Amino acid sequence: MFPGVFYALLAGFLGAVASSSAKLSLGTDYLKGVCETGLRTWGEQRKFRQENETTACDWLHIPLRLLCGGLLFTCNAVMWTFLAKALRYSSSSTRTTVTTAASNFISSAFLGQLIFGETHIALWWVGISLTLSGLLVLHRAAPHNPEPVDTKKDE
Repeated sequence: MFPGVFYALLAGFLGAVASSSAKLSLGTDYLKGVCETGLRTWGEQRKFRQENETTACDWLHIPLRLLCGGLLFTCNAVMWTFLAKALRYSSSSTRTTVTTAASNFISSAFLGQLIFGETHIALWWVGISLTLSGLLVLHRAAPHNPEPVDTKKDE
């Protein structure tokens, strides 16, 4: 049971990383802003500074976007591998799906705050709490095993 839960948690986290990578690869403004801020900070630490230093960000965001796109496909491939392993080691596919979804929700919230500085209003937290409570109810529910039918023939 434990390896299945562990793989499901990893699959959910990797799904969140993949979606963050997609957001980074498709949004040029964010990567360009990070590049310009990084060059400005690096330039302040040096004793000399060139005026055209931020022009490197005009072309540097393209390889960064391609790198994020590659990370997107890699994370998705590894996520599906972990999800398949979780399904193999788990006693219930419902529990695996619920665990993966909960891990993805929580990881997406924290990665959004960490990478993009997103803040969530109280209503979002109420909604995610209700969703996770419902997932917990599904996770704790005992699997329904039908009683075996007696197939003996009367002689």
